[in-house]
Amino acid sequence: MIVGIPKEVKIHESRVGLVPAAVAELVDRGHEVLVETNAGVGVGIADADYERVGATIAQKPEQVFEKADLIVKVKDPLKSECKMLRKGQILFTYLHLAALPEETELLQKSGCAAIAYETVTDDKGGLPLLSPMSEVAGRMSIQAGAHALEKVRGGRGILLGGVPGVPSGDVMVLGGGVVGTNAIRMAMGLEANVTVLDKSLDRLRQLNQQYGSRLKTIYATKDSIREHVLNSSLIIGAILIPGAAATKLVTRDMLKDMRTGAVMVDVAIDQGGCFETSKPTTHEAPTYVIDDVVHYCVTNMPGAVPRTSTLALGNATLPFIIALADKGLNALLEDKHLLNGLNVYDGHITCPAVAKALNKECVAFSKFFHG
Repeated sequence: MIVGIPKEVKIHESRVGLVPAAVAELVDRGHEVLVETNAGVGVGIADADYERVGATIAQKPEQVFEKADLIVKVKDPLKSECKMLRKGQILFTYLHLAALPEETELLQKSGCAAIAYETVTDDKGGLPLLSPMSEVAGRMSIQAGAHALEKVRGGRGILLGGVPGVPSGDVMVLGGGVVGTNAIRMAMGLEANVTVLDKSLDRLRQLNQQYGSRLKTIYATKDSIREHVLNSSLIIGAILIPGAAATKLVTRDMLKDMRTGAVMVDVAIDQGGCFETSKPTTHEAPTYVIDDVVHYCVTNMPGAVPRTSTLALGNATLPFIIALADKGLNALLEDKHLLNGLNVYDGHITCPAVAKALNKECVAFSKFFHG
């Protein structure tokens, strides 16, 4: 199979779908790998590094999309990329289609098989290809929030950890999953006062057992969310419903009663955001202010640390990429967890959560492909 690695084209996105070590694994198994020139330059990988392990360098993205049977990316394809996809081609990347109706329609029109990292599952009920970037984003959310709290950024002008004689800042984390847990670790490391809200009592018990009295665990209701939003200097939105649009938990009417200069970091922005006032931003212009509350809603937070992110993501995706390269779409029939990653196939939406979010019909893959 020919595996194609195009250069990412989103603003400030330097990650790359495969590193040379992964390319070497594919080449050793008899596959051809086509890498767009400078695809890895943002993470310190030169074209020569790919060529050294057997890859071929393509000068234009059109060459990659035209020749490859399997396209491996990092971010969801832009409209220009969707138009280069073709029937029978496999796309493997983050998609987040619940928030991208136009791109979804273009993927449907292309006839490709689009597999989303964020809906691939595992035997433990986890999301193994989302977890590495969730870990990065969770840890970065505190760094970004602490920076946005500086007065010159529009924030309250406080240091999260305080100093002797001055109290620490109050951090509220909405969601105790992978993003939330990593945000908690970083915030506690800075010696902030940290509270986590979640609807899962089991998860709250686990966090309580892990961190004890250093972490306040609160069951999430509308009243408890409002109370802690109003009394926090930094709010981290770490909600995830696999494949679906995020629930709006912090409403516009709460902002007027929040602390002036408070900061909200919406890590769920890829899925539409969990704050009513959230809108996508970039690393170049990461924040905006509404009612004296700073919003940080960067859609590709891990892109700010592309080398760490690329290596972490590649460790998780490589076994699935090898399976797709070796077996094609038969790999989906042999692995129910990889099948859960299929969002679009031959013009149809195959992921129930995406179909529901976009108010479209969901068609099971088994109706079209029998190996």
